[in-house]
Amino acid sequence: MEEENTQSLERFIEMVQGSHICMMLIYGKNGEELSGRPMGVNKVDANGTMWFFTKRSSQKADVIDDNGKVAIAIVNESNNNYLMIHGESSLSDDRLKMKDLWTPLMKAWFPLGLEEQDMVLIKVVPTEVNYWDSKGGQMVVLFNMLKAVVTGKVYNEGEHGKIALEPQL
Repeated sequence: MEEENTQSLERFIEMVQGSHICMMLIYGKNGEELSGRPMGVNKVDANGTMWFFTKRSSQKADVIDDNGKVAIAIVNESNNNYLMIHGESSLSDDRLKMKDLWTPLMKAWFPLGLEEQDMVLIKVVPTEVNYWDSKGGQMVVLFNMLKAVVTGKVYNEGEHGKIALEPQL
């Protein structure tokens, strides 16, 4: 099972590479209410952990403190794949991790840089990934769609599957 989990983890990381923006869906305090917001994908570690910057004073930080269940939707146009990632989130004040993830672009949200006191990281540990993988570049996808139209056959959207990840803490 460990080898299967390693292969699944590698596949997940490969599919996320090149993604810069996602929609993070956070379940409310009661576990029923759902809200979403665009977030920048800062990094996916080798163990699959995803990292995002936010402000501790934000509403999403309050909700994550109460209920860490999240879903992350990614449309990765460069790889022609689509992901719905389910996981557990928590807040981290790890300043060394922040320094490792920091880019100059982050100053748009945190003008004081790493000295910003309201800055915190959202750590997401994925537990399950649903994916749709079209395999191939945009031209290949477009060609296959056109071929389906011309031949009258249904377009093959590619591979759809589920990856169950064992949390790697």
